[in-house]
Amino acid sequence: MQNSKMKQELNIFPAQRVNNVKEYYFSKKLREIAQLNAKGEDIISLGIGGPDRPPHSDVVGTLCAEASKPDVHGYQPYVGIPELRKAFSVWYKTCYDVDLDSTTEIQPLIGSKEGILHISLAFLNPGDGVLVPNPGYPTYTSVSRLVGAEIFNYSLTEESQWEPDFDELEKMPLERIKLMWVNYPHMPTGKKASMELYEKIVDFGKKHNIVIVNDNPYSFILNDSPISILKVQDAKDIAIEMNSLSKSHNMAGWRIGMLASNPTFVSWILKVKSNIDSGQFKPMMLAAAKALNCGKEWYEEVNATYRCRRLIAEEIMNVLGCTFDSEQSGLFLWGKIPESENSSEVLADKILYGAKVFITPGFIFGSNGERYIRISLCATKQRMNEALERIKAYIGN
Repeated sequence: MQNSKMKQELNIFPAQRVNNVKEYYFSKKLREIAQLNAKGEDIISLGIGGPDRPPHSDVVGTLCAEASKPDVHGYQPYVGIPELRKAFSVWYKTCYDVDLDSTTEIQPLIGSKEGILHISLAFLNPGDGVLVPNPGYPTYTSVSRLVGAEIFNYSLTEESQWEPDFDELEKMPLERIKLMWVNYPHMPTGKKASMELYEKIVDFGKKHNIVIVNDNPYSFILNDSPISILKVQDAKDIAIEMNSLSKSHNMAGWRIGMLASNPTFVSWILKVKSNIDSGQFKPMMLAAAKALNCGKEWYEEVNATYRCRRLIAEEIMNVLGCTFDSEQSGLFLWGKIPESENSSEVLADKILYGAKVFITPGFIFGSNGERYIRISLCATKQRMNEALERIKAYIGN
């Protein structure tokens, strides 16, 4: 081809599903923060919920010891190794008093995001309705769009204590809705579940033939009484629960999660999963099984750290003039911004550029989060105190 010849223009476009979603907020914002840090800004991030401490030393030791063996580096079963499934089963019985058959009712996952996609692909046809909480984890919405489902947001408000209004749910076109996302302890608000709430949700699902999916990764963080929706009688007939070691065991980067339900639901999800990935690294699964055997003292140590950080986060909220519920659980503190502030995004950006501290604006979780901000507890006490002092200095200007 001669250099003088015009380059051919190609008419290539992405699939419509790509146009239906945006890049994840944290993907964009963390890239911006990295650029600011590269310029020497030293941004303190109180945005994302990624534990900053390591797993138990025995867990890391197990990974290292197993990874040094010559025969553990091949493909693993799509259903995970028996040791991991058994450990999840014992964990659920010990911590939630829920009986799970380790061979038929548990499916290990490469993290909860993977589970959200696989469940959606297994249950939702294009055009099927899905109930998504507002505010709620943004991935419920983006994955629903990727699979071509129709999204019906159900409202959670501070006035309703961040619980569904079942009278309002009954007014929706429930004959078109096939699946409902539930997340308690709730992210981003920190609202804890109760067995009474879980019973209402399960009854609602059974009444309308709607699959209930409870995303339950925060139940051990600043919460003395972790519970599971699967504790409700016959919940497995209609409900799926996802869980994860990311938050409870400081293993976010390991991508170790699971789902539990009745054998039929699990088998349908496995059909999807087995055509998408090829299992997880065996030493990592053995180390995860070790983590699940950590005793009560592990959770007490983790929560002692977060409890200390939480006090600083509350001070930050007070300095910003925000109000909050002191009974929240989870890795974050959720607070309502003052009426004088234009929006959560404006306030978050003011703090980012003025105080060099990144906090999360609530609008990214849905319209009901617009007047709120979220502070992560995943920074050291020293850095959180430094963030507090920076914000005090900035607010005082």
